[in-house]
Amino acid sequence: MTLRSDTAPWYKQRWPWILMAGPAIVIVAGFVTFWLAFTSNDGLVTDDYYKQGLAVNQQLKRDHAASDLGLHADLMRAEANLRLLIGADAAAKLPEEITLKLAHPTRSGLDQAVKMVSEGQGFYSGKLAENIEGRWLITLEDPAGQWRLHGEWLADSMEPLRLTAKAAK
Repeated sequence: MTLRSDTAPWYKQRWPWILMAGPAIVIVAGFVTFWLAFTSNDGLVTDDYYKQGLAVNQQLKRDHAASDLGLHADLMRAEANLRLLIGADAAAKLPEEITLKLAHPTRSGLDQAVKMVSEGQGFYSGKLAENIEGRWLITLEDPAGQWRLHGEWLADSMEPLRLTAKAAK
């Protein structure tokens, strides 16, 4: 029987490196996770959540006002240009400018407010600041804050978005 003795140092063996690879990968992944958490803004948590909760009744009043006026709107998009057609059942006077707010569901840094200018006969036009794609939450409101229309929009779709008053009575 012969005894075999390896005289190579430990760092020239493969097994110590294989055993150390797992913890090393976990440490690198931890630093990457920390960096992502530190540099990105989730945009979902607000500082004034209590005030926002109190404002729900005011928002519902605006929905009821839009429902009483019978307001509805069709939003169309061609690249960065937006066109809006607003109709009403009642004799409602439409303002010269309307604000269209586009809110991304998860990334508040992408949100936009587009000023829509009247072209007459219920038509409004405006231009996006940046190109958008994917799912968006849309809010259309008058400058006086008396009514609002809102809905969800898939911006990549070629179909126009129909906004109606969603007031539960």
